[in-house]
Amino acid sequence: MSRIIIKLGTSTLTEGNNHLSLPRMVDLVRQMSLLRDQGHEVILVSSGAVAAGRQALNFPQLPKSIPAKQMLAAVGQTKLMDTWGDLFAIYNIPVGQVLLTRDDLNSRNRYLNARNTLLAMLKQGVIPIINENDTVATEEIRVGDNDNLSALVSNLVAADLLMLLTDQDGLYTADPRSNPDAHLISLIDTPQIDPAIWESAGGGGRLGTGGMQTKLQAADLARRSGVTVVIARGRAPDVILAVARGEPLGTRFTPVESAVESFKRFMLSGGKIGTLEVDKGAAAAILRGGSVLPPGIATVNGNFERGQSVGLLDPNGVEIARGLVNYKADDIRRIARHQSYEIEAILGYFYGEEVIHRSNLVLLV
Repeated sequence: MSRIIIKLGTSTLTEGNNHLSLPRMVDLVRQMSLLRDQGHEVILVSSGAVAAGRQALNFPQLPKSIPAKQMLAAVGQTKLMDTWGDLFAIYNIPVGQVLLTRDDLNSRNRYLNARNTLLAMLKQGVIPIINENDTVATEEIRVGDNDNLSALVSNLVAADLLMLLTDQDGLYTADPRSNPDAHLISLIDTPQIDPAIWESAGGGGRLGTGGMQTKLQAADLARRSGVTVVIARGRAPDVILAVARGEPLGTRFTPVESAVESFKRFMLSGGKIGTLEVDKGAAAAILRGGSVLPPGIATVNGNFERGQSVGLLDPNGVEIARGLVNYKADDIRRIARHQSYEIEAILGYFYGEEVIHRSNLVLLV
């Protein structure tokens, strides 16, 4: 089983027209449902809200302003999600909407909230459908940041594969629409991407707001998070299934480092705000890959908030791990040595039975 993120651009969802293409979306849903049947976890990052908004309002003549685009996104997001929900329902697959911006993933607290929500959805068999929160974003709506957002989400959930599906066969040595000598680059496996490739990736799409350059940026970002990335034509027959099988379609980017090392770097980048001293049994469970539960916590040191990074100390004072906490320091002091089922009664709220979930924990020994 693998965790696969599929980013669909506006040009793919509309097939180059000015409205959503239901036949194309039906076929994409069929392919994603087959991936699910094969045991893969699927996350969909979907553009198309602005195009859907134009369609819902019968293609009004509007100024090319950010507020106008945000208005269209607000109208179109409902239509887009209704369409996805209806199509996935054919296969009895539940979906859920998640709206994010880059800022959501730069904040440790919001990063943890988003990560926990997405992992909970996957655990329940729900396909998260992610879009940029265009109604509050400004800069992002101008540069088509769903590409880079999909790369950030890949890091967020430790994905194995990111597909960036677009209206081109992949990354070319030059713009194939104007240069007949341009040829497809099938593989990028070097740590640094040739400057000439960056130069050839300029320009944007007619219907979407991004272009090949944002996809190249996203691919480079994701592969540095331990994710394999493929840029391919969204209208190619069974493209999702073929890419998942590893067939040589589009441009494939191999990971620069492992997902574990990337997550460890994120965890360590902000330093530790405080520490939790755990007893012998809890320390042994952590080293075996377990979560940090309230009964095993002996002492809480420091004043930290939910989502911040803390060190885990064994009874000898050795830092054995570091993780992102689900509760703030004062609340952990209140629930320490209690059972997990008592958390809600003690605090009046419940973010989960773990003080630190094992998926948000990195071992240091």
